[in-house]
Amino acid sequence: MKKLVSVLLLIVLAACVLVSCGDKGDAYVVGICNYVDDASLNQIVDNITAQLQVVAAQKGISIKIKVQNCQADANVMNQIIANFIADDVDVMIGIATPVAMAMQAATEDNGIPVVFAAVSDPLSVGLVDSLDAPGHNITGTSDFLNTEAILQLMLSIDAKLDKVVGLLYDIGQDSSTSAIEAAKAFLNAHGIAYVEKNGISVSEIQQAANELIAAGVDAVFTPTDNSIMKAELSIYEAFAEAGVPHYAGADSFALNGAFVGYGVDYANLGVETANMVAEILFDKKSPAAMPVKTFDNGTATVNTDICAALGYDYNAVEAAFAPYCTKVVTIITAESFDDIQ
Repeated sequence: MKKLVSVLLLIVLAACVLVSCGDKGDAYVVGICNYVDDASLNQIVDNITAQLQVVAAQKGISIKIKVQNCQADANVMNQIIANFIADDVDVMIGIATPVAMAMQAATEDNGIPVVFAAVSDPLSVGLVDSLDAPGHNITGTSDFLNTEAILQLMLSIDAKLDKVVGLLYDIGQDSSTSAIEAAKAFLNAHGIAYVEKNGISVSEIQQAANELIAAGVDAVFTPTDNSIMKAELSIYEAFAEAGVPHYAGADSFALNGAFVGYGVDYANLGVETANMVAEILFDKKSPAAMPVKTFDNGTATVNTDICAALGYDYNAVEAAFAPYCTKVVTIITAESFDDIQ
């Protein structure tokens, strides 16, 4: 009887191994780590997962997607990445610069492909050797912000803006570094003074916003800064009540109460990120040779609730913005894009 049991166990173990091997050949595992819970980044994740399932279904291949959010906690982020490695994922997707950099550091030796999304300046932070040829096991999509264009929008409806502009950002966000420097250069060239205020937590950003209002700024600029994005719902009413238009680097800011969000279509960015992952998984392309995808920054999203609160006529705003945009679209204040669909 013992010999019979032993033989049966060996047969079962052999069968399990065969099934495991078969599953690995037909099914892929993708690990996604989102940096923080905000409307833009969540929109990217939603579109990545949806598009990956579409492509997998078209090819008749099974795919398992593991989505985690580190909520801007570096320790949690590193643990998530370690878990992905332990789970032997086929591709990691890092949403935003800090996650992409942590994934790159963790995969230097094991070679797991990494695809990043919404990294504003992948070259300056050392993620890639060049945008055309990343050169390592990493590539992805960039939401690089045309800072001059958004400041031109600001001037287009207030040509006499000659007092002071507020710059509101998290000094520790890599996504803000080059954009803020570009903003300073633009404002200096136009003889416009500026006041900088920084914050990391929601309470710090609320205080920074109130300090900008107290300083009498005419308008406020924020780049694609995830810390400020997370706090937008807590500061937009103060800006609106003070008559201070907030211009920011993504449509999610406008969704959450900024006057204008200007930048890439994050839904499309998510789809294109997924397509890059699919090329790596299904077409066996190497990330090292896949150019980083960039996008047209020509869409201005105007919050019509805030437009009215500031006393602007929307038709006049649209006409003023038109020469500087591919298109002008509208949105109303809400917590998430799902709330207005």
